[in-house]
Amino acid sequence: MPHTWLITGASRGIGLELARQAAARGDRVIAAVREPARHPGLAEICRSVVPFEATDDHSIAALGERLGGERLDVLINNAGVAGGAKGIEGVSGPELARVLRVNSVAPVLVVKAVLPMLLEGERRLVVNISSHLGSIGANAGGSSYSYRASKAALNMLTACMAIDLRERGVTCVAMHPGWVRTDMGGPKAPLLPAQAAADLLATFDRVVPADSGRFMDRLGETIPW
Repeated sequence: MPHTWLITGASRGIGLELARQAAARGDRVIAAVREPARHPGLAEICRSVVPFEATDDHSIAALGERLGGERLDVLINNAGVAGGAKGIEGVSGPELARVLRVNSVAPVLVVKAVLPMLLEGERRLVVNISSHLGSIGANAGGSSYSYRASKAALNMLTACMAIDLRERGVTCVAMHPGWVRTDMGGPKAPLLPAQAAADLLATFDRVVPADSGRFMDRLGETIPW
């Protein structure tokens, strides 16, 4: 049975490939992007394309209002940014705030905004696209302060939502897609977006309520917190 998906940051990279592959198999995809008019091709593969700005609370609230009446089965919080500062000398308050805002705060606000629609859906699955760089236990390299912190925060927020929404039948997981050759991942990344998306979709399909609160990679293997 086809499901209805909402994918944020679906204009390029992993988000775009997830939208393509989900739509190709018959699912209904709603793509949330910063400037829909700049991505006319999305309208050809998605059910609808809606505006979304991760740094704007009003935009996120409007997303929920715009989707009122929909039944959402799957929410993919994919929109994200990379931190510019690598070492301690480059860390600044504005940089930390900017990256945390997009990578940590926005996904929670999106869940809040569309929760009524998720509760009407059949699947009730929330996937927060995280990163192994957000693992505290596996951090052997340091650096990338803002990005690591934002993904670690996202992981904790995912765990909180998993607990709070469990009784309402919502499954929440954090997932590392791998090092993917995108604008963010760079040209040296070994994994192409098409393969990463295919692996992610297969894992999404295997996620069950008992997995809620897990941090895993694209193949479903557990990553240490």
